[in-house]
Amino acid sequence: MNDMTAAHRTLPFGTTVMVTNLDNDRSAVVRINDRGPFVKGRIIDLSYAAARVLGIVGPGTARVRLDVLRGFKAPDTTGGRPAAVWIQVGAFSVQESAYTIMRRLEKTYPGVAVSQIKTANGTYFRVRVRTDEAGAKGLAERLAGEGYPVIIVRE
Repeated sequence: MNDMTAAHRTLPFGTTVMVTNLDNDRSAVVRINDRGPFVKGRIIDLSYAAARVLGIVGPGTARVRLDVLRGFKAPDTTGGRPAAVWIQVGAFSVQESAYTIMRRLEKTYPGVAVSQIKTANGTYFRVRVRTDEAGAKGLAERLAGEGYPVIIVRE
């Protein structure tokens, strides 16, 4: 419920999907970990955390677009080093929107970066703050308290 996960009828477990709410253009990255939905006309069931990020908690349903980012979880290539931990605060289709948020955050938070990701449906610009495993939860809570829809990403 509190993880960025979702249910899909056919995508393999572990598949990473960017879900975009077509009504407000908010995006969230989720991992498929369950089967469903079993309601006709629905293509994905989101966890509460993902629905909150996408602004779907109140209405309960929304028109969404799915972009499969990658399949099964990649093997550990860190060579025993700790994985990089990022707090993602937004994914934008307009590059300038991402850089506006980055400039606002970099005044307070070191390690803010914009990364580009290409999907079949377009290019997105992700705004992320780098941290370590020990500081991830606290940083995510602080950013969420400032109104950002946070996602913790470990790579």
